[in-house]
Amino acid sequence: MLNAQSEFNVPRRRWGKSELEIPVIPYGTQGFGNNFGPVSDEEACQLIRRAVDIGINHFDAALCYGDSQRKLGVAIKNGTIKREEIIISIRVCCERNYEWNGIDYTTVDGIDHSADYAIANVEKQLELVGTDYFDVVFIHDPREIDPTLAKNGTFAGLLELKNRGLTRNIGFAMNPHDFHLQAIETRDVDNLLTFNDYNLFGQSAAESVLPAAADQDIGILNGWSIARGLLTGIDLSERDQENSNIKRATQMRQWCLDKKVNLLAVALQFCLREERIHGNPIGSLNIEQLEMNATAVSQPLPDEIIDEFIEQKF
Repeated sequence: MLNAQSEFNVPRRRWGKSELEIPVIPYGTQGFGNNFGPVSDEEACQLIRRAVDIGINHFDAALCYGDSQRKLGVAIKNGTIKREEIIISIRVCCERNYEWNGIDYTTVDGIDHSADYAIANVEKQLELVGTDYFDVVFIHDPREIDPTLAKNGTFAGLLELKNRGLTRNIGFAMNPHDFHLQAIETRDVDNLLTFNDYNLFGQSAAESVLPAAADQDIGILNGWSIARGLLTGIDLSERDQENSNIKRATQMRQWCLDKKVNLLAVALQFCLREERIHGNPIGSLNIEQLEMNATAVSQPLPDEIIDEFIEQKF
């Protein structure tokens, strides 16, 4: 149960046909997986508890996100959080091998698109996290879509996991729009994650993926809503200004400074305008970042501000 006394007001949305109610900024666990800097088990537990207390109780995890799943498991096993307090989405990474501290958490060297691999991989992740089910299992960033959809392929494994109750919902987490459309055509997808295709830099997902997903009530997570930090308002003056996105982000930051508004809030609330997007996962490295993200969606900006920002056509 979420803390009703939270000083934040993080909006929640129904995540499509899954019927899960998720915060609009799920916690991308890469933030405490040591990918962006060291985070101890104790610090991770504090982050996880604080996130739940302020209404961010959906954790989007993957074996390629450092050792974040192990840390999420620590938080469950030591009582920092209860399993029923949280929503967990995870990935089957069928084209990579992951090992930490001498423990191999996968069963593949290279590529394995078989249903058997997908089932074994998820069973290992269930043990690692210390739960008997996941809310969503995604197939993570496949280089090819056809092998995952083949008879006895990865997706068939996910269907079997769903039938066995080891996951409540299934889908894909990937970037190519043609892959998304092929997955949607199966009519068996509950949830999708897109990335780097709906933010202040561009909204290509709105052209095909979002309409097709909405037609089947598929829940959408929108990765890279803040472009991996470029749209948070940080000073990018020492970064490569020949890079078009860095140049644009620098211009956006200056406009927001002149208007005395927060670029992070503009970036996230711009995405919230798109009702076919249900969650925008963000990885916070520490409690300060976590609370900044929560504040950015808890305090609505006037519509005129976002409209004026869009009119600038950065």
